[in-house]
Amino acid sequence: MLDLSKDIDSLSNFKRNTARYVGRMKKTGKPVVLTINGKAELVVQDAASYQRLLDVTERIESLDFLRQSMEDVDAGRTTPMREAIESLGKKR
Repeated sequence: MLDLSKDIDSLSNFKRNTARYVGRMKKTGKPVVLTINGKAELVVQDAASYQRLLDVTERIESLDFLRQSMEDVDAGRTTPMREAIESLGKKR
């Protein structure tokens, strides 16, 4: 989770102290929200944390696809594989 007292700072401060921010992000795994003119504009995070985020997102999308597929099966919105293959063969 973001700590609003530590994880939000200006882009100017980030540019002046990049090494310190990178070290903190690697240590904590937390991103930093950067502001421009007082408005949140960018999120910066280390590569390992970003990869974990991508992996979690992919798992969630896969689970959602499986849930939707099971709903289709339960609702009868599917075709048996043999029928689907035969139908494809007839279309050619």
